[in-house]
Amino acid sequence: MRPDLLKLAARLAEREERFAIVTVVRREPPSSARVGDVALVSERGEYHGWTGGGCTRSSVLLEAMRAIADGEPRLLSLSPEPEGGRRPGVVFLPMTCESGGTVEIYVEPVLPSARLLLFGSSPAVRVLARIAHAVGYRVDVIDPEADESAFPDAKVQRSLVADALPRGAHVLVATMGDGDIEAIEAALARSPAYLGVIASPKRFAQLRDALLARGVAREAIERIAAPAGLDLGARTPEEIAVSIIAQIVERRRRAAKTGQTENVPVREAVDPVCGMSVKVAGARHTAEALGVTYYFCCAGCRTKFLADSARYLAAGAGARGS
Repeated sequence: MRPDLLKLAARLAEREERFAIVTVVRREPPSSARVGDVALVSERGEYHGWTGGGCTRSSVLLEAMRAIADGEPRLLSLSPEPEGGRRPGVVFLPMTCESGGTVEIYVEPVLPSARLLLFGSSPAVRVLARIAHAVGYRVDVIDPEADESAFPDAKVQRSLVADALPRGAHVLVATMGDGDIEAIEAALARSPAYLGVIASPKRFAQLRDALLARGVAREAIERIAAPAGLDLGARTPEEIAVSIIAQIVERRRRAAKTGQTENVPVREAVDPVCGMSVKVAGARHTAEALGVTYYFCCAGCRTKFLADSARYLAAGAGARGS
């Protein structure tokens, strides 16, 4: 990888931003890409590097954004005859560039460690911090009286600071009545992927009423897991911690499977000339006709459209949002 791309990847990782590394692993001439060509795609759709011309770039950008959203790597095969050599696990896409050729590109998403914020330092929280670290979560404990020696695998904070609660984090409130309303409000304001509360049904009913009185939306409160954890019949702090991490993992995997992540969905449009999917946000080649905006994979398709737009409009190709 080029040194500038390595430095960019390091900066994005340091800022805990999602991105994808795309690498050409196979080619057949006359593709302009070469084996080993690398590009980096940020979660905002910025494309750095080279993996081929305009048509290739459009497809790679779209698939990279999908990989960033779902966290799954994929192998792309762009060919003039994408139906000709199906292989399990390969995403086949049409190569519409007039130069032809075939290129295969590996897309690898690079995601920051999932965050787990624990309000409180009860015995169950101490066990949960150890388990979550072993599973791969970055753990933060927020408690003014927490014993740092009890949390060797977590960062302990005495109070909530501005950057300690990122969007999409997993949060557990176990303050046992000491500041729990404030902790829940702070978590809900950051659209948590999971928010659980260790509280009895009676205590959580009181919390729900207090939150409603403070203007918190009922729908947001209904998404809170209370009491936190799967119903395993847990009794000991260790069993409670296991039930909570199991619930967090179950919800996280279910959200990834259904595409319900904290990322903004990727909006697409169909190139009316070649039929390829194009990422709408940040599209480089667009044109308007009859009050409708059309998106193109490359400058060549846009030029063809402008030269004979009536032909392509009559064919029924148009924009598609998703």
